[in-house]
Amino acid sequence: MRLKSDGWLPVTKKEAEARGWDAVDVILFSGDAYVDHPSFGIAVVGRVLEAEGLRVAIVPQPDWRGDHRDFTKLGRPRFFFGVSAGAMDSMVNHYTANKRLRSDDAYTPDRRAGMRPDYPSIVYSRILKELYPDVPVLLGGIEASLRRLTHYDYWQDRLKPGILVESGADLLIYGMGEQPLRELARRLKAGESFGNMKDIRQTAYLADRKAFDGEAEEGIGLFSHEECLEDKMKQARNFRHIEEESNKQAAARIWQPVGDRVIVVNPPFPPMTEAEIDASFDLPFTRLPHPKYKGKVIAAFEMIRFSVNMHRGCFGGCAFCTISAHQGKFIASRSRASILKEVKAITQMPDFKGYLSDLGGPSANMYRMKGKDASLCRKCQKPSCLAPAICKNLHADHAPLVAIYQEVSRMPGVKKTCIGSGIRYDLLLHDHGDGALNRAAQAYTEALIVHHVSGRLKVAPEHCAPRVLKLMRKPSFELFERFRQLFERINRQKGLNQQLIPYFISGHPGCTETDMAELAIATKALHFHLEQVQDFTPTPMTLATEIYYTGYHPYTLEKIDTARTQEAKLSQRQYFFWYKSEFRHSITRSLQRLGRSDLIARLFGKIHK
Repeated sequence: MRLKSDGWLPVTKKEAEARGWDAVDVILFSGDAYVDHPSFGIAVVGRVLEAEGLRVAIVPQPDWRGDHRDFTKLGRPRFFFGVSAGAMDSMVNHYTANKRLRSDDAYTPDRRAGMRPDYPSIVYSRILKELYPDVPVLLGGIEASLRRLTHYDYWQDRLKPGILVESGADLLIYGMGEQPLRELARRLKAGESFGNMKDIRQTAYLADRKAFDGEAEEGIGLFSHEECLEDKMKQARNFRHIEEESNKQAAARIWQPVGDRVIVVNPPFPPMTEAEIDASFDLPFTRLPHPKYKGKVIAAFEMIRFSVNMHRGCFGGCAFCTISAHQGKFIASRSRASILKEVKAITQMPDFKGYLSDLGGPSANMYRMKGKDASLCRKCQKPSCLAPAICKNLHADHAPLVAIYQEVSRMPGVKKTCIGSGIRYDLLLHDHGDGALNRAAQAYTEALIVHHVSGRLKVAPEHCAPRVLKLMRKPSFELFERFRQLFERINRQKGLNQQLIPYFISGHPGCTETDMAELAIATKALHFHLEQVQDFTPTPMTLATEIYYTGYHPYTLEKIDTARTQEAKLSQRQYFFWYKSEFRHSITRSLQRLGRSDLIARLFGKIHK
């Protein structure tokens, strides 16, 4: 029998007792504030377990210092503790690309800093294991997911073992966790012990190395953690297996020795069906922060307060992005009914003014897209359906998106629907070899620009140098120029005054100062003064990070030069701001040192000696 939801999940013993509970089945610890909304992972976990009939409580941002009373206030759970660092890797949350400590935290009330430790997945798990050594600890969330095997940690500048080793947790769920959580909950309720859950898909666990017979297992054995410490080439070769198996529908089990144990990673579940993803989004979320935060602002919530996520997954496979590593490359789309139900709920919120901030997903225009021949997708192990070229098997139909946009725009209370998610303009400009698909892409492009831009449309060309774009798994800069021209033409035709805002990255593996100078020249010619820029930050489980650390491309084993020192990274970053007088002298000196006075002339005009 399923429990009826009663507002927010309890966060205190008093709230649990108010429900008539004398005990809790699962206690969840999160590095984020508790926002009961489908965009916040810990809320989804709690609601999924609740829907399976479990009594679930949440301890958001526990105080890990002092006497650890936050870890004991709800007592011992019947089944297990769940631990998540939050919606971001804690080190990305805490530090800039230059390793400077950030002064705020968007997932904490009033942006207050210091409300979570570095590596909460490890810190929280160790505390719980010290206090309750016999209670299982389940790890989840993006920090745990992307650190499930040996990984490079930019902030410590070293390889670290899979996070199960340092945390002492008993089991790890990677990726989007609804499917493994449901199976786990059902088996626990049926009387199975937590220790027997080693066969659940999309989980990882530690086994004794002597007892684990890798030769008898079907799957892929990786080089050990110790071998990777000694040989960066082996770490690079490991990554190719990890990425390929993460992006296959029929993936293999992976295992990696570390010390006297073995990390075993079971293959993922198949992509969620429409019914499964609807069941997750249709859970009884209040869609609001817990009342304990009354009078405080949680910036991450305000950003998505009036937005709707229509699908999961991304088949772009960008080298620096963690989305496909966590959510997978195959698209799981919600039904029309589920999406409209959520929009209706938003329109009934008392502070809704008629403007939806986003109707999108990881990439806005991938809703319902899939392979024409599903059997080919089941065999595919490519990390991207768009690079180095758009897959001929991809059925990139924008018609369902246009239909959803139109239906949402007609709903009572909706004045305007904006698209805040990233747009893949290569999908819009591609000749799909099918008149209907091409017409749908054209219709989508015009509808997007005319009706769904809130004054500024953000896109991500990332660079202009062909070699760098190839390493990034991004389309050519010429496609961005074509899209810019199309954007400006439609604006002129419709009498609109909207801006196109491009995103760019400096310091990406393979990028040189000369490449950055060429980027500055290219964007100058297009009359851009760049705003949305970032220095490449190596994050676990991305192709770019593996190249950054090992110096090798995991697929070709080619050596790739990368800016690794802060001085080299800042030297690249300065080219974003060539138009500011304070950078002109430094850029000029750098290009003279490189023997590229020709680039100085193209960037600043005639050189006066």
